[in-house]
Amino acid sequence: MKSTRLLIAAALALALAGSFLWQGSTYAAEPNPNGKHGGILRGVLRENWPVMSIHEEATISAVWPIAPMYNNLVIFDPFRPVESTEHLVGELATSWSWSDGGKKLTFKLRHGVKWHDGKPFTSADVKHTFDVVRGASEKRLKLNPRKTWYENVTEITTNGDYEVTFVLKVAQPSLLAMLSSGYSPVYPAHIEPQELRTHAVGTGPFRLKEALPDQQMVLERNPDYFIKDRPYLDGIVYTVIKSRPSEVAALQAGQVDMFFPGEGTKSVRDTIAQAVPTMVIHPVAQNVYDNVLLNITKPPFDNIKLRQAVSYALHREDMIKSVHQGAAIESAALLPAPYGEWGIGKKELAALPGYGDVEKDRAQARKLLAEAGHGPNNPLKVTVSTRAVAIYVDTAVWVIDQLKRVGIEGTLEQVETGVWHPRAARREFEIGTNLTGTGIPDPDGNFIENFTCKSPRNYTGYCNPEVEAMIFKASAETDHKKRLELVHEIDKRLQVEVARPVLAHRMDYFMFWPYVKNLVPHHNIYNWGRMQDVWLDK
Repeated sequence: MKSTRLLIAAALALALAGSFLWQGSTYAAEPNPNGKHGGILRGVLRENWPVMSIHEEATISAVWPIAPMYNNLVIFDPFRPVESTEHLVGELATSWSWSDGGKKLTFKLRHGVKWHDGKPFTSADVKHTFDVVRGASEKRLKLNPRKTWYENVTEITTNGDYEVTFVLKVAQPSLLAMLSSGYSPVYPAHIEPQELRTHAVGTGPFRLKEALPDQQMVLERNPDYFIKDRPYLDGIVYTVIKSRPSEVAALQAGQVDMFFPGEGTKSVRDTIAQAVPTMVIHPVAQNVYDNVLLNITKPPFDNIKLRQAVSYALHREDMIKSVHQGAAIESAALLPAPYGEWGIGKKELAALPGYGDVEKDRAQARKLLAEAGHGPNNPLKVTVSTRAVAIYVDTAVWVIDQLKRVGIEGTLEQVETGVWHPRAARREFEIGTNLTGTGIPDPDGNFIENFTCKSPRNYTGYCNPEVEAMIFKASAETDHKKRLELVHEIDKRLQVEVARPVLAHRMDYFMFWPYVKNLVPHHNIYNWGRMQDVWLDK
């Protein structure tokens, strides 16, 4: 039944893409078995990687260039744009199975795998990695954004060097999806976690050769990779280009072979398509949504009326038309069909703050501001903080304009990426505009990580024990229909209670030159950057 839904979703994604679908070059969604060996793939980075430890990061700026150096136990099939746990590919695991009523997940592991420093890979590395991430080890990560993903894991056991079992408190179908995320690589037990912040040591198809901040990251082929004849490429060079016009110019001039995921706006697509008609352009959902962070833990936004006023002031449809030029999806926290299967429908959205009639919503915002003591003679003045990256700043500028229309005066503050996430985690902001990516196509990756009370990525401080109990109840529900109903109820509660106002789910036009083969963008930017099957036909 689930596989049928996924096939329908995939078909709808093609049929309903509408203005998102670029009628240019086509790309086969199946691997080409006649790949050529050799060549250097040239990519672009929109900014420096913050650190090289994927488990400590919450941005594609880290995952994209570092993923080729690591492996997961399992990954989402790289040749299927619509991700599902029904279509997984084993990497460090050769097989996996559930037992004990869904409370145990056991993996059989590959033999003969080596870390980049030559040490052997064993089950001890798997246990070490996820004991560290779930906080059950004396070793610690400096930042641990996804610790809450594994709160249901009570124990990780090994049976010799090539078998490992995750033991759960209650059944949790999403665990397999979490382990398949690009955010879930396996780390070496013999290297201290802090060392991996500056030098990646994985088992992946590529090894780190050189990393020069503000310049480039250079990867070289791993000659000892456990998959025969992979990778095809001799290496990858990711060049840091912080200006969006310069990124576009580099792709257009053929100085790089592919763009950066998430940077392909509609205007960028139009520019490239006109200049290079043969460019391959893939419209895909990112599973990344624009949202507003309101610091609930201190004035002024400990007052729910002021939070609601902000949400009512933000006209989502205008945001999609103006900021995204139509290349975005109106939704709440979860990605709707045809790109995802969990998001709530348009009819239900219309009843939520900021999704209805714009004039009525703005009138309600002014009313709530007045009830909180603010008006023309006493405007609410706030600082709107965001990352110093173009796609973040675009949203922040739009938010400031929207707030001004109801009498809230906002001042823009741009924060460097390396500072932004720690500051957000410490809640050192009044209002922030943010992009939140969901590393898996399952509600748990969003709800548990961003809306449970103790999660380090719950940047706003929203904490409702009743909603949290609903989140964990939905997580353990194995009946899809019942779980979907719970998930929709949770999503609506989050919007009404202004936990983290959602503006839109972004589309991306991922672009690359037609000689780049076996690169299939997913409807989730975090899970397809391994590059082991990519080759260059030139």
